[in-house]
Amino acid sequence: MALSEEQTSRFRPLQRYEQVAERLAADIRSGALAPGERLPSERELARTLEVSRASVREAIGALQLQGVVETRAGAGTFVAARPPVSEPPHDASPSAVLEARAQLEPAVARLAAARAQRDPAAENLMAAMEAEPVDITVWNTSDRLFHRQLAAMTGNPVLLAFADHVASLMDQPLWQRLRDDSIAEAGRTRLHVAEHRMIYEAIVAGDGEAAAFYCTQHINRVRAYMELS
Repeated sequence: MALSEEQTSRFRPLQRYEQVAERLAADIRSGALAPGERLPSERELARTLEVSRASVREAIGALQLQGVVETRAGAGTFVAARPPVSEPPHDASPSAVLEARAQLEPAVARLAAARAQRDPAAENLMAAMEAEPVDITVWNTSDRLFHRQLAAMTGNPVLLAFADHVASLMDQPLWQRLRDDSIAEAGRTRLHVAEHRMIYEAIVAGDGEAAAFYCTQHINRVRAYMELS
């Protein structure tokens, strides 16, 4: 099954299987890949996304575990006829999301700093956000995945599951609209990325207190830019 020109334009080079899984899941949530539709082959996805077939295979395996896709022997991989429903709680407003992030992310950064290891995926996501001119869609996706990747850097799968849920809430239309408005002013995306780098470098340096402090400062700035009380 060949990808359409529109699908091809949506896909950009990715580095990790988590990002491949997120991209496919986003297409399924948006309806671009409909229930029962067959996914492109591993080979075609790997070529289009410029990743290894192993990364595609791992991504599909992760989506299978979540019940998002199903593989049929000899036929390929298909979007589940009834993908699992993961509606956000009714009170998951952007303000509630930021309140939860303010509690979770500094602790995540502190724990990640205890590992004090560089992470190529986080570095690639920061690089994507630094690209000029800014592509808002890419910027927003990279921003969400960067914060999720901080949880991945802890090595704790429970924290990663929490971060996955928060990332899904940050993919909701209201959040995206407020975020787009909040970074429309010149220089704001660069400031956010600079804060991301401060968080990341503090983690790599093993300075948990600095990492947690920079996380708190960053979330406070996001809240202020989004004009949320």
